[in-house]
Amino acid sequence: MQRVPSGRILFVLLVLLFGSSLAGAHGVAEGDARFMAQSSGAQLAPYLYLGAKHMATGYDHLLFLVGVIFFLYRMKDVGLYVTLFAVGHSTTLLYGVLSGAHVNPYLVDAVIGLSVVYKALDNLGAYKVWFGVQPDTRAAVLVFGFFHGFGLATKLQDLALPREGLVANILAFNVGVEIGQVLALGAILIAMDAWRRSHAFARQAFAANVALMAAGFVLVGYQLAGYFTQT
Repeated sequence: MQRVPSGRILFVLLVLLFGSSLAGAHGVAEGDARFMAQSSGAQLAPYLYLGAKHMATGYDHLLFLVGVIFFLYRMKDVGLYVTLFAVGHSTTLLYGVLSGAHVNPYLVDAVIGLSVVYKALDNLGAYKVWFGVQPDTRAAVLVFGFFHGFGLATKLQDLALPREGLVANILAFNVGVEIGQVLALGAILIAMDAWRRSHAFARQAFAANVALMAAGFVLVGYQLAGYFTQT
C-alpha cells in the first residue's frame, strides 16, 4: 500500500484547523448564538451538541492540543495532559459564565495564541537552550487551559444568556466541549500516528513546530490588532 507523502499529513491538518476565519476562533455561530440567547429553561441536548461543535471547530484549542501531544507516544501521557487542559478549561468556562467575571476578549485570545507559540517552542527545545531549564509542561498546560476556558466564557457572556436553566445548560455545554475534544483529538492522533511511522518524521518535526509557532503568532497579532482598534 502506498504511503501518504511524508510531512503532508500535519500540513493538511494545520490547514484544516487554521483555514476558517480568524474571528471564529472562540466565536459562536450566528444561528447558535440566536438559539442560546432565546432559549428558556434547561435545554441539555442542544447545549451538549453546541459544546461539542465548538470544540470540534475551535482551531485555537486544537492547535494547542496538537502541540501538546506532538511528542507524546503513550496514551496514558496523552490522557494526563488532555485531562489537565480539560480541568483548566472547564474551571474558567463555568466560573466566567456563572459568576459574570469578565476579561477583555481580545487580550485573553492573544494569550491563547501565545499558548500555541509556547508549546511549539517547548517542542523545539528552546527553553532548555535559552534558559538552561525545562519548564514544567504539566503546569503550563493547566494554566493555559484556564485562559482557553476564559476565552470561550467571554463569548458566551456577550450572548446575555437567560438565567432560567443557565447552570444546567452551561454544565451540558461544558460536557459537550469535552466530548468534542475527545472526538477531535482522536482524529488528530490517527493522523499523527500515521505521520510518525514515516521515516521523515524526525526531520520534518522541526519544520512542523515552526509552522505551529507561526500560526500562534498570527493569532496573537490578529487579537492585538483588534484590541488596539476596538471602539
